[in-house]
Amino acid sequence: MKKPTRHARAALASLLLLSLAAAALPLGQPKTEKASAKQAPVTDTLKAPGATSSPDAPRDEKLWQRALKLQRSSIVVDTHNDILSFMYDEDYDIGEPSAGKYHTDLARMKQGGLTAEFFSVYVDRSYAEKGGAARRALDLIDRVYRAAERHPAELALAFSTEDIRRAKKQGKIAALMGIEGGHAIEDSLEALRDFYRLGVRYMTLTHNNTNNWADSCCDKATHNGLSDFGKEVVREMNRTGMLVDISHVSDKTMSDVLDVSTAPVIASHSSARALANRPRNIPDDLLRRIARNGGVVMVNFYPAFISMDYYNADRARDERLKSRREALRAQYKDDAKRLEAELKKLTDADPIPKAPLSVLIDHFDHIAKVAGVDHVGIGSDFDGVPDLPAGMDDVSKLPAITYELLRRGYSESDVRKVLGENFMRAFAQAERVARTANAGQLSGTGSLRRIGAAKK
Repeated sequence: MKKPTRHARAALASLLLLSLAAAALPLGQPKTEKASAKQAPVTDTLKAPGATSSPDAPRDEKLWQRALKLQRSSIVVDTHNDILSFMYDEDYDIGEPSAGKYHTDLARMKQGGLTAEFFSVYVDRSYAEKGGAARRALDLIDRVYRAAERHPAELALAFSTEDIRRAKKQGKIAALMGIEGGHAIEDSLEALRDFYRLGVRYMTLTHNNTNNWADSCCDKATHNGLSDFGKEVVREMNRTGMLVDISHVSDKTMSDVLDVSTAPVIASHSSARALANRPRNIPDDLLRRIARNGGVVMVNFYPAFISMDYYNADRARDERLKSRREALRAQYKDDAKRLEAELKKLTDADPIPKAPLSVLIDHFDHIAKVAGVDHVGIGSDFDGVPDLPAGMDDVSKLPAITYELLRRGYSESDVRKVLGENFMRAFAQAERVARTANAGQLSGTGSLRRIGAAKK
């Protein structure tokens, strides 16, 4: 569950100059409301999560072992993890154990059988309002490079489907990046291309804020979907090979993207609106259009997005605690860390029932039935949400999804698709579109459009 954002600041001429700019901007806020030794390959470390994935039936041990074997041999891709914000804001080294504090560290990523992780380059709306959105993105990108250089035996920077498959063969985790919040490009297609050069392979067009060219799911609509410049952003993303991410956007923006895009799109962390009527989720008619586009919807794990029972209980708790939270905000207005700790303590003292894992699997199932099993994948939102379903406490628990899908009768071939091959297919097609469109000239044939400047 992330904080909203908004847009500002003129186009940048060069990300290289920005990266050398001095004077640190204020640290961004985490999105939540809320040992580094060399590790063995996945095949040696993949373990049972330890909790029965369904409260209704004991675990079938034979099926569980089959699930673990399948997990070990599959390409497993998670397209949205927010640990990067903590890696920057808290100077957290992902190689250090962090169970009980964060959802993600290298040991648990290995334990969960993960092949590829997209680190979310999340740029809060405050940077759109006060300036520095591109600088924030650059700082976060540097932390991914830093992690890969510190842990070369476990992490491999990846920029393509080929890189992901190579990392799998080497027993490493492929580290990729996706920008969350299109305001990070500061309305410049030149900046968009520079982010691609740095390794960004998808961009979420908006966060919960409408920006200068695209309407968000959770803010006032001002463009009736995509503006003309927004459509040019999509075309340029297709041309470079950067995947268009439609999580967080309005339904009309989503529809406009599907009208414009010549490459498959993704929803990096969204779920099914038919099961949970939240604007962050995707309605069935658009699920079908995404399937026709060849795209993939990656299921978000946050209980408030997948369970209306949980969402309603969470809102009721918010109402109960409203006055006490306001008092804490007044008391600790000058101490952000203490405020965060006190708010968490208050929330923890008034727990609500966890959403069962079966509810999460229902979203995989629904999208597979409506869009087709070729169009669903994993977009966890680990470390970007304050709670998770029972039995899905952190990244090490990913094999529970494999087990539950097998238990529901999915074939091993179809489970492999959900775990990562669907994403790999869409990514590979986006790469093919780009090779045809740019003829090896990332900038040479690129648009120079930016908002606030004359079209060149």
